[in-house]
Amino acid sequence: MNIETIVKNQRDWFRQGHTLPIAWRKEALDKLGKAIRAREGDIHAALKADLNKSRTEGYMCEVGMTLAELGYVKKHLSGWARDKRYLTPMSQFPAKSFTVANPYGVALIMSPWNYPFLLTMEPLIGAIAAGNCCVVKPSAYSPATSAVMADILSSCFPPEHVAVVEGGRAENQALLDQKFDYIFFTGGVTVGKEVMTRAAANLTPVTLELGGKSPCVVDETAKLDLAAKRLVFGKFLNCGQTCVAPDYLLIHRRVKEEFLGYVKKWTVEMYGENALENESYVKMINRKHFDRVMGLIDPAKVVMGGKGDPETLKIQPTILDNVTPQDAVMGEEIFGPVLPVLTYDTIQEAENFINDRPHPLALYLFSEDRAVQERFLRRVPYGGGCLNDTIIHLATSRMGFGGVGNSGMGSYHGRLSFETFTHRKSIVKKSTWLDLPIRYAPYTEGKEKSIRMFLK
Repeated sequence: MNIETIVKNQRDWFRQGHTLPIAWRKEALDKLGKAIRAREGDIHAALKADLNKSRTEGYMCEVGMTLAELGYVKKHLSGWARDKRYLTPMSQFPAKSFTVANPYGVALIMSPWNYPFLLTMEPLIGAIAAGNCCVVKPSAYSPATSAVMADILSSCFPPEHVAVVEGGRAENQALLDQKFDYIFFTGGVTVGKEVMTRAAANLTPVTLELGGKSPCVVDETAKLDLAAKRLVFGKFLNCGQTCVAPDYLLIHRRVKEEFLGYVKKWTVEMYGENALENESYVKMINRKHFDRVMGLIDPAKVVMGGKGDPETLKIQPTILDNVTPQDAVMGEEIFGPVLPVLTYDTIQEAENFINDRPHPLALYLFSEDRAVQERFLRRVPYGGGCLNDTIIHLATSRMGFGGVGNSGMGSYHGRLSFETFTHRKSIVKKSTWLDLPIRYAPYTEGKEKSIRMFLK
């Protein structure tokens, strides 16, 4: 079945009202949850094949988070979907004001390869909960996970409700040629700009979950040992292939050497003396990205790691010291296990360094100084982040996750996933037993006085 036919069939099916009942949506989410649990072994095998993810890391970062999101959305769906009453202005008396939550219709979800299961299923859960039909396009760079997801989704849903389109660039282009009612894209800035450009031709609303160079700032008041431990976790998880991974370290000059000693200690503690020999250490997704990341490593600035194995596509956790803003590693999002280190002398200097660059998806500040914490909360734009930790701000269904400016637009998780795929109609239901003449022409001086009484 070609892509145009898939979209047409979904639009026809949506117009028949199949997805509107809340009980029907909950049943659809139930089917998905049962299928994920039944196929968990296959999902982990696929993540191992694509990224060498261990079962533990795969569950913690993908399967478990997906099931937690699904359960949370299902539990709260009825409340989110209810009509919401609002106070009606006296000028509109007698009337009732309320909003109605309607699905957009047919949505396109384009997902990435770095967390191929999680970042496909989480937006899909929101789209289903909101009552949409969906075309899902997984990344061609994670073919094993893509195939398992296609199998799972086809076992749960008819293609008129949820369809998976596998393939590469040609399929992406063919999908963007279609008119969708909503597009949800997770990926890089370059492709995100193309998605937005193509969506603009049809005035299709979009959510763009992108990335950028997310800083980790460590000041002289930080608890250095714990900060290093949490930085190592966030930076080298998934071999650095995380959109909210700390992209570079911006550290006060006075504590740099001590801090890097702790970073080295915790890296060895978590991944061994040589991570290339660690069976559970994640690999780069393909040779293209392996070569790109290796090309960002300046051997003269390596103080830990720096080596890679082109056979296994693994790259050692690497620290580059004495990095300058002009170095290649600071010219793009790294998306790999390489941590450039830059220093600052004053907090104003650190703040200016970040604000002079495109707004990042995340920011992490390690500081015990409440004034510094407040300063970075209020004066530095970024999508979201942590105080005294890394990346865990996205691991909740109770807060939204999204970027700002160059790092994306829109937000999802939990209720915000439902709202993202929902259009809220504002309605005034006017009574017919009384019709005040004040709003009708002719507009006399007496009517103006009455209007002024209502519209103060």
